[in-house]
Formats: sequence, structure tokens, C-alpha cells
Amino acid sequence: MFNDIAEFGFPTSTLFGSGALKRVAQFLSERKSVMPLIVTDAGLISTAAFKQALDGFTETGMVFHIFSHISPNPMDTEIEAAAAYFEEKQCDSIIGLGGGSAMDAAKALAVLVVNQGKIANFDASNKPKKMIQGPLPVLICIPTTSGTGSEVGRCAVISSAKDSRKFMVCHPLMMPDLAVLDPDLTVGLPGFLTAATGMDAFSHCLESLVSPVFHPMCDAIALHGIELVVKYLETACNHPKNIEARGYMQLASMMGAVAFQKDLGATHSIAHALSAVCGMHHGLANAICMPPVMKYNLETSQKKYAKMATIFGVDTGEMTDIEASEKAVGCVADLVKRVGLPEKLSRAGVDESQLDALAETAFLDPCHQTNPLPCTKADLLAIIKQAY
Repeated sequence: MFNDIAEFGFPTSTLFGSGALKRVAQFLSERKSVMPLIVTDAGLISTAAFKQALDGFTETGMVFHIFSHISPNPMDTEIEAAAAYFEEKQCDSIIGLGGGSAMDAAKALAVLVVNQGKIANFDASNKPKKMIQGPLPVLICIPTTSGTGSEVGRCAVISSAKDSRKFMVCHPLMMPDLAVLDPDLTVGLPGFLTAATGMDAFSHCLESLVSPVFHPMCDAIALHGIELVVKYLETACNHPKNIEARGYMQLASMMGAVAFQKDLGATHSIAHALSAVCGMHHGLANAICMPPVMKYNLETSQKKYAKMATIFGVDTGEMTDIEASEKAVGCVADLVKRVGLPEKLSRAGVDESQLDALAETAFLDPCHQTNPLPCTKADLLAIIKQAY
């Protein structure tokens, strides 16, 4: 059903469907771009998805350069190196190809090639030393995973090489000019990454849904994103060539990113700490931490969690909202288990000696400031210990 390319915007211009990749050259040509820089990570270079993408580009006559020195958690030093390479090769546009790390790096790069200096100058948690100025280079994002939704977001999450922490760079100008969702590029995604990135998409929808920020449109989008993950993630994990499941997981990922303009919550603060301190995959960190954070938020978020329970197929007719919410927590934990991810931090390589540092780093992260129930550092430590 995805053989016809769909075009829509919300507000990012989006191409969706098998073969959408082949429209990139035309888009660049219409914008007078002659030398794009493809930003990706070293791990993607050897994959079938990368070869498929490059073959698609070369078939349409595109000429390009490649910068592949991006880590799974992109570093500020890598963005600065990419900016130097962009100038050296006289590039005029940027293509972020890969998972969230590549796309976040591409967005941060777009900021830096125009605004110069250090990307940490634009840390959204501090008053920027200077404001982001535009126009930025033409930016296209092409996801090869279905998790971050970075292709439609206005932020980039960057790791500080000096401080072992993550920070966000955010501005409406950072929204890509075009998002290309081609499910063919996700068919070869390994099972672990399918599961972990899928749970990342789920976490975006879930935390957006219960964020206290008033945005009813985002709430509706988040609920449908949750529905798509519940319906299609296991199929994508167990039957990786199922294009329908792959395509709908791409849409769920995009919906999560649209929804979280409301902001996120404590799960993401802890997950960011786990990536910075322990090097853990962001989606895995979110998957493990969601159930204990849900328990922490239970009283405050019971009505929305109760709606979630029905999406999982729970008959909540005779239940109170609290009872339905408790069922929802169990359903999320069970989904993590069914897609083959570890359920505890202790099974994912975290050492007990790191828990205090995790709480310290999580408390510095701004995401928990829009958690439905306020968190102290002690609260975050208690949640981390429960997840451990």
C-alpha cells in the first residue's frame, strides 16, 4: 500500500512510501543545491540501507560528499569537525541519513555552518551566548530507523565531550526542509535496533501525552502514535521485511516527534543520563525506565494512562482509572519483554556504583521539568533504583 509516494506537511514537508528516496535529487535541484554533504555514522556505512541510499542518489546523478564520523550519541567535537569539512568541500546543503544521531548531527551542523563558534554556545538549557541566525542551509533528513522522529523535530541532542552530559540545541529554523520516509531503508534494521528505536518512539508519545503542557492536538497525535506502536512493533521485530509494519512504525516515530513539542518527562532525563554516563542506547534506556516512571506518575496521570490501557486491549469498563493505569504500566513492561529487550538496568550493563551519578546527571537534564509530577534528585534516584 506504500508504493505510491504520499506528500504531506505538518509542518515539515514529507515524502512517504517505498522509493521516496529517489525524489531527493529533484528537491535539491529545485533549490539550486549542487553539493550536499551527507552526514551519517560509521556504523551505517557498511549496511545495505546505506548502499541502497547511495545507489538511489547516484542513479539520479547527484554529486555529494560524506561525513561519517558521528557517534551513536553525537559529540559537540564531531559537529565542529563536520562544520570544518562542510567548508573545506564547499558544500551548500545537508542530508542527515541514518538514525537520530545522524539527523541530530545534521541539524546541529546546519546551525554551526552559519553561526560559527562552538555548538555548546547554543545549549537550550542556558541563555545562549548568541542567538541562532538564519537562513540555514537546505536540510533533508532521511531516517533509517523508526524511533527518534528527528526528521520532523526542531531540536538536536548533543553530548559534551568535556562534561559527559547531553544538551539540546533547539530553534524553529532547525526543522528540516524535507523529511523522506522510505520504509525500504528500514527493512535491514537488526532486531535489537528495531525494538529499541520502536520503544523510543513509544516513549515520545507516552511522555508527550502526560506532559502537563496544554496542547490537545499533540495529545491526539500521541495517542495514535501509541496505537501504531502497539499494533506494528512486534510485527516489525518478528517479520522485518513486512513493509506495512515498517512504514507504520516510521509514521509512529514521526508522530512521537510532532507530539513532543509539548515536551517530555522524567523518563527522558534518566535516559539522557544513561547515554551520557553509561553509553546506553537511548531507546533501550527509555524502554527500561518507562514503567517505573509511570508508577511514579500514576496518581497524576491516571486518566491518560487509563486511555492507554484500552489501546493495549484491556477491558477497563469495570475498572477505576487507577486500576486501569496499573494495567497500562504492566502492558508497557510486557511490551518491552515481548520485543526482546532487557527489563532492568542491571541486565543492560549498568553498575550499581553508577546510580548516584545517573541521578545527578538526570537532575541537570531539563526534560523532567515537564514531568506531570515534579521530581527532586532523590525522586530520580529512587526511580533509577527501581529500574535497576
